[in-house]
Amino acid sequence: MLLNLNDLLPPRFNRWLVQAYARASQLHWGLVLFLGAVHFVCSYTLLWAAAEVPLLPWDVFWYFYITTATTVGYGDLSPATSAGRYVVTLFIMPGGIILFTTLLAKMIQDVTDAWRKRMKGLKDYAHITGHIAVVGWREQRTMRMVQLIRGDISEQREIILLADLPENPLPDQLSFVQSAHLSAPEAIQRAGIPQASLVIVLGQDDNESLTAALAVAAIYDKHLVVYFEQASYAQLLKQHCPNAEAVVSLSAEYTVRVAQDPGSSHVVSQLLSNLEGQTQYCLQVPEQQATIRYGQLFQFFKSKYDATLLGLSTQKNKIQLNPPITTLVTPGTVLYFMAAKRLHSQEIQWSTTDEANTL
Repeated sequence: MLLNLNDLLPPRFNRWLVQAYARASQLHWGLVLFLGAVHFVCSYTLLWAAAEVPLLPWDVFWYFYITTATTVGYGDLSPATSAGRYVVTLFIMPGGIILFTTLLAKMIQDVTDAWRKRMKGLKDYAHITGHIAVVGWREQRTMRMVQLIRGDISEQREIILLADLPENPLPDQLSFVQSAHLSAPEAIQRAGIPQASLVIVLGQDDNESLTAALAVAAIYDKHLVVYFEQASYAQLLKQHCPNAEAVVSLSAEYTVRVAQDPGSSHVVSQLLSNLEGQTQYCLQVPEQQATIRYGQLFQFFKSKYDATLLGLSTQKNKIQLNPPITTLVTPGTVLYFMAAKRLHSQEIQWSTTDEANTL
């Protein structure tokens, strides 16, 4: 039968140990380091006064002090005088053990606090930039969305979830900010939304999505995407936030298209999912690139990168699919294409396009 050390100690002593550990973990790091420095200097001074000459060189004393304070005690170094032994026994060892225990208590407490803040959504991510912020939680729908984001291996950005949940639902895949109200300014700031590269709003219902989207749009002017079940909410959002991109449930249109053109469900599913097969992406033509015909660019993408151009956009949310081959592609145009992986603008060898066909 195994014995528990706590059973061998008096209850009052156990309570004292718990209280001592709790108080040690609450000490400020500055105070702990200051006490450690004082103990270190005093230990050196006392050994110097005890004429422990072999232990006084700095490289030797560092080693002796650490092995003694941590109770490792290799035995290769030890005091040679009676005074030195008293110093080690009555001052260095007790003080070192107390400091070492305090240090461990502080480290364990800090790690525990950081884990608790991350799990409970209490951590502040206002310093994070370039991440993806997801506002709202809809169980399987949001989990699938996170899976698809993570599936784009060329765009591995941190994901921060702002939601009203008791704890982080996916601690291995995203960070978490807890808030009872998705539109709360304090929570929006803690999620680092003003510095995010992309914000996706997906509330429990359209009312929550609209309220959260309006609060985000008040301080965020980049890529905001909001999901709605009803088109009326999407229209209302566009009236107040013309730069936001509203996604409405396409169940009716989707069903009719699949019925009229069998196999359309597989085409759409593959275009939207980056977990397998060809997927739809977009990139922007560099500002320094000369104007070029769409047909030439179509052939260039297909022959050079095995990517198929689907269309282009010269204004936000104004997309032209399958344009004529004579259409002029100007600098700053957004190109939509289908490929096995994402292509970034800086990867494209724009200078190798046929200059004879540029304008």
